[in-house]
Amino acid sequence: MTSKPKRRGPEASIPAYAAEQAAALLRRLAFQADRTAKRRDADSVHDLRVSIRRLKQCLRTFRQFYPSGGRKRIRRELSALMDLASEVRDRDIALEFLAGARIPAESPLVRRLSEERRQAEASMTAALKGWNRRGLHKRWRAELGL
Repeated sequence: MTSKPKRRGPEASIPAYAAEQAAALLRRLAFQADRTAKRRDADSVHDLRVSIRRLKQCLRTFRQFYPSGGRKRIRRELSALMDLASEVRDRDIALEFLAGARIPAESPLVRRLSEERRQAEASMTAALKGWNRRGLHKRWRAELGL
């Protein structure tokens, strides 16, 4: 979750609020990307997707307060990261559903989905490690003027 917004007086501005929200959401995304790269479990992947979605929504909602080129490129990169995380999450949901339906873990379907998840997880993890290694969250802060 993002931190609670600070109490503001009547002098507070929407651009300042937008910057504060984007900064908090970007910090959350950086934390979640690092956590997901390390843990790779279903909950971490879900939380990563939520943090991506929230940051994208913030950039869309307050678009007039961020430089256009940087904002659009960041949203594209977030979409690519979301696609990788979605591939993993889709398999997690399918595997949970099959387990609830008492489909044996040895069944060909469960084995195939598990293998697909491992491959999707490897792609997502490589992207997250590269994202963290290049410090994209810091670059994005600068591009958004935060």
